[in-house]
Amino acid sequence: MDALSKLLSTRDWLLADGATGTNLFNMGLSSGEPPEFWNTDQPQNIRKLYKAAVDAGSDIFLTNTFGGNAARLKLHQAQGRVHELNKVAAELGREIADASGRVVVVAGSVGPTGEIFQPMGTMTHALAVEIFTEQMEGLKAGGADVAWIETMSAFEEYAAAAEAAQAVGLPWAGTMSFDTAGRTMMGITSADLAKKVEGMAVPPLAFGANCGVGASDLMRTVLGFAATGTTRPLIAKGNAGIPKYHEGHIHYDGTPELMGEYAVLARDAGVKIIGGCCGTMPEHLAAMRHALETRPRGPAPTAEDIQAKLGAFSSASDGTDGNGPEKRERRRRG
Repeated sequence: MDALSKLLSTRDWLLADGATGTNLFNMGLSSGEPPEFWNTDQPQNIRKLYKAAVDAGSDIFLTNTFGGNAARLKLHQAQGRVHELNKVAAELGREIADASGRVVVVAGSVGPTGEIFQPMGTMTHALAVEIFTEQMEGLKAGGADVAWIETMSAFEEYAAAAEAAQAVGLPWAGTMSFDTAGRTMMGITSADLAKKVEGMAVPPLAFGANCGVGASDLMRTVLGFAATGTTRPLIAKGNAGIPKYHEGHIHYDGTPELMGEYAVLARDAGVKIIGGCCGTMPEHLAAMRHALETRPRGPAPTAEDIQAKLGAFSSASDGTDGNGPEKRERRRRG
């Protein structure tokens, strides 16, 4: 049994990690600089990133490889470094996990290529599988326990990455980002994803949502997964509030207390893997761990419960009722 499945079989919930980018920017990463370069240029900071998550109580942390595929690295003339950068990221992760004194899963982060698939774009299924296979071979060589496919908006890309994981022999988990009135950018709803993963040749060990608009909207998406009756373990990795521009930088307004509330709501909704995304710092993770360990399990939350504790939803519909994004009222020229 793989490490993630083993851990899932022994626990009611697992705590995943928080933000990668936010934490690295706080360490001095420059805007526009590929975070993956730090795997070889600033390994001490990548160790610090991973260790901070583990020390805050995370059972799973993601490698610093979100943009570590050839399509993304090509923007920095580094498409020839895919294997190297992914392998080193996973090796650093393995080092931290193995020194932790407990079972910690190293999840190889696999983000989107940034390309649009045919027929609207030029990316083909075969090329995407090739791109993701190269990345995952590096992650596997470095010791990653699982391929963690994340922040996808097109199911075609999600499926191509899953096929690559199968090709290299890595178990996988996968999340999509629901940020347009409860849908992904390419129109997938929570109900769509729950149905589609069950039809895959090799379904994920766990699936769910990450990033998006904020913890409140992400929790509504989680309710959408649960409403389908799925028995597959669910993942929730919500942003720490909403981004605000403050004194020259982006700041997420979610407090550790709010993220603790979110973690408990997610657990009570049936989520097995609970973490944070953008803006989530070690102090948020520590508060989430404390809340999960000390607060008794309650009934599954309603949409009203979520809004009362985490704030209003950003749209009236989550897409599962057949309603798309609200149409803007057309203004006449005066």
